[in-house]
Amino acid sequence: MRFFEEGMLLCFGISWPISIAKSLRTKQVVGKSPLFMAILCVGYVSGCIHKALYSMDWIIGLYIMNLIMVSFDLFLYYRYLPKRD
Repeated sequence: MRFFEEGMLLCFGISWPISIAKSLRTKQVVGKSPLFMAILCVGYVSGCIHKALYSMDWIIGLYIMNLIMVSFDLFLYYRYLPKRD
């Protein structure tokens, strides 16, 4: 089972820098969902807690890295959100 957890976290870990780079390059966040990103953050926090309490290994680092990247992408969403008058 650990193999699949590693694979999932690595795939997500590869995709978030691409999303962040696009936001930084275009300064546009059209199509991004802050609710989706917030739910992912909750999921990564839950994964970290599970690893810390029941199954501490190096995979917690992947959860933390992904949490940081999703949180940064969420920050960029609000930073580049078009201002309404």
